[in-house]
Amino acid sequence: MDATAAVALVNRIYARLVGRRPDVSRAEDYYEGKHPLNFATKEWQEANAARYKGFSDNWCGPVVNAEAERLQPIGITNLPKRAAKQLWDALQMNEFDMQFSQGVVTTLTAKRSYIIVWGDRDGQPVVTVEHPAFMEIEYDFENPRIRKAALKSWVDDANEYATLYTADEIWKFQRSRISTVDPHKSEAIQGRDEALWEGGWEPREGTGDDEWPIPNVLGEVPVVEIPNRPTLKGDPISEIQGVMPMQDAINLLWAYLFLAADYASMKARVVTGTESPKVPILDKDGQVIGSRPLDLKDFAEKRIAFLQGDAKIDQWDAADLDPFTKVIETSVGHIAAQTRTPQHYLVSNSERPAAALEAQEIGLTKKAGSFITFTNPGLREVLRLMALVKGDTKLAQQCRLATIAWADPEVRSEAQLADALLKKKQIGYPLEKLLELDGNSPTEIARIMAMVNAEQQQLIGFGVQSAIEAPDEAADDANAA
Repeated sequence: MDATAAVALVNRIYARLVGRRPDVSRAEDYYEGKHPLNFATKEWQEANAARYKGFSDNWCGPVVNAEAERLQPIGITNLPKRAAKQLWDALQMNEFDMQFSQGVVTTLTAKRSYIIVWGDRDGQPVVTVEHPAFMEIEYDFENPRIRKAALKSWVDDANEYATLYTADEIWKFQRSRISTVDPHKSEAIQGRDEALWEGGWEPREGTGDDEWPIPNVLGEVPVVEIPNRPTLKGDPISEIQGVMPMQDAINLLWAYLFLAADYASMKARVVTGTESPKVPILDKDGQVIGSRPLDLKDFAEKRIAFLQGDAKIDQWDAADLDPFTKVIETSVGHIAAQTRTPQHYLVSNSERPAAALEAQEIGLTKKAGSFITFTNPGLREVLRLMALVKGDTKLAQQCRLATIAWADPEVRSEAQLADALLKKKQIGYPLEKLLELDGNSPTEIARIMAMVNAEQQQLIGFGVQSAIEAPDEAADDANAA
């Protein structure tokens, strides 16, 4: 590939990347509770929308967090123990537990995240989890499992950068940033550039780069996608894709409820037997030249009604707010059903028996299990790339069959777990398997087993010493007699 073809590939992937950014930003705004007030009529918005600006009853956050809290890889198995420990230690050196936790929230919210694997000057793996607004992969159209190229784009206060990864080369480009920077915003916000324009890319050579483009010593595109609920159609699905419109409806209902409560909290007054008041119209000299009726908006805001002639009023009831809260509770129930989030995570309901609450956990547990199923191939590919960085092609091949150990996504009490482990021990489960079922990581299991072995050796030593000392003590007793 020459530079012209590389720039064309950058522009093609970049167009898809920027086209995705509005959806990513919208989903993340909803997760954070930044919701516009939708579905209201134009007239209602003109009169009341400004009053409720900034208010939201955020259900998108709990839906994502409830699942994210159950997704934690804790180790690697089905590899030689020494190799598995080295790979896991390398991940820990890259703070992968923290990075992956952030990536899970982004994946569930914005449909996907990415992981880049590269090497440092000492040949050790460098692993970073990347945001979907700045990373995109180009797959083979015939076989979407084949990664043909990947693009990472980011900006600083002056320039926009792009790094194109192919199996053979790494192309680095830069161009001037066209959007302005607000120095009062956080660095993360300053690093978001929504603009799209083609051209202007110039070669960029980093510190220590002695050629351009850089040869890809791995021979692989070193970027892996972590999708959420991918479909055969090709696109993953956000966990809050169906929650967002229901979230808008709930926020509008709350606004209606607040407005009704506002009116119900103040006395309503009725003036009978007179005409509605009028406002005088003055000329330039201040003389009254006519009159006009008082604006009806003033009547509404001051809770005053004028009834002319012999009209009378019998009763003016306060607004009933229960219908609003019942509809809101029903809407939250729909969110729980659609997302398989236990309803007691969203709405407090202490009247349900414990067994019913436990049953509601099953859907979320199964959903977490599905995420693990979809994520395992990507994490195995990350391990394979890490082995290639180390130059160990044999281990790279073994990593294709590695098993990622995850913390148990099912929530159980200590008593329930202990009872289950005891019964499995009684039917013959070995201690190492019981420790695994107890939720211990492979590293922790190895440490516990070493402690068990040391304890057993110590007990054996005590037994041998007792066996030696017993005859001597018996002889001494005989001589003493």
